[in-house]
Order: sequence, then C-alpha cells, then structure tokens
Amino acid sequence: MSLDARPLHDARLPGEGFVLRPWRRDDLESLLRHADDASIARGLSDRFPYPYTREDGERFLAGDVVDLRDPVFAIEVDGEACGGIGARPGQGERRHGAELGYWLGQRLWNRGLMTRVVASYVPWLMQMRALLRVQATVLDTNPASARVLLRNGFVEEGVQRCAVVKHGDVHDLRVFAKVRRSLSDAP
Repeated sequence: MSLDARPLHDARLPGEGFVLRPWRRDDLESLLRHADDASIARGLSDRFPYPYTREDGERFLAGDVVDLRDPVFAIEVDGEACGGIGARPGQGERRHGAELGYWLGQRLWNRGLMTRVVASYVPWLMQMRALLRVQATVLDTNPASARVLLRNGFVEEGVQRCAVVKHGDVHDLRVFAKVRRSLSDAP
C-alpha cells in the first residue's frame, strides 16, 4: 500500500529520545521558539526564513510552505516540537524518489539526535512510499548535516557547483543519496 493510501494524521514513529509525528496547530509556540534562529536558517532553503515570525509559523502549519500531506513530521522531544523532517516526493518517472530535508533546534545539536531521527525516518519513508532513492542536498557550509547523512548510509554523489546564493554569497551543494536496487530490497 502506498503512503498516499495511508492516513498520516495518526502516524507516529517513536525513537530513542524522540517521537516523529505530524505537525499540529498547537505546535506554533514551540515552532517559533526553535525555528527563530539564524544558525538554523543559514543551512536551509530560503523557504525557512530568519527571522522566523508568527506569520511564518502559521503559514507553515497551515500547509502553505510545504505540503503537509506529504510525510512531513515534527521532531518531538520531551513533549515539544523542536525540529522537523520531511520529504518531497518525486513526480512522473521520478515517483520512486524523494528529496529529504530536516532541521533541529540548536539546543539539541551535537547529541546524535538528528542521526537517530534520520535512521528512523528514512527506512520508514522508503518502505511506505516504495522508494528506490532518497536524496538530500547539503550546503557546503554545513558539514554536520553531511555527517548525519553519511552515518545513515547515504553516499555522496557529487557537488553542484555555484548552485545557491545565500545572503549574497555563492555556495556549492553537496548531493547525497541512499538507494535500493529493487522494491523488494529492504531499505
């Protein structure tokens, strides 16, 4: 059964020290507390602004920034949403692939939490979506994110040179992917 046929509103993936679950409207205050951080925004797409305002949080939770019908989850620690992880499914002939993205509130950095989150989420995602490929791009200034992917079996496939301009600076994007060769292989 594809993920499209399964309701995400009750999905819950428990892990060591966290729970992955759908975002809720009552996550607004914790979202604002953790997302309004220049250190987080500098490594993400411009869809993730800084400063991160109440309006930004409301738009996100309403599904106006990313499609919350996709597998986009809050990372809950001690009852509080303090980060997010999600995937944008491919379309057409790329429907068996998805692009991964994630972020985590700074107070939880350097504890191995995101490595454990990705280790829980990606196999689940590949199974639920019948994916052959999950890809992530990482800004050249974000080696910690690259380490998370490498620790989870992603392979660095190359670099998209001069791919992004952030705050007037030109950056390369490192491309990582985790693949399986057939839909019957375990992710």
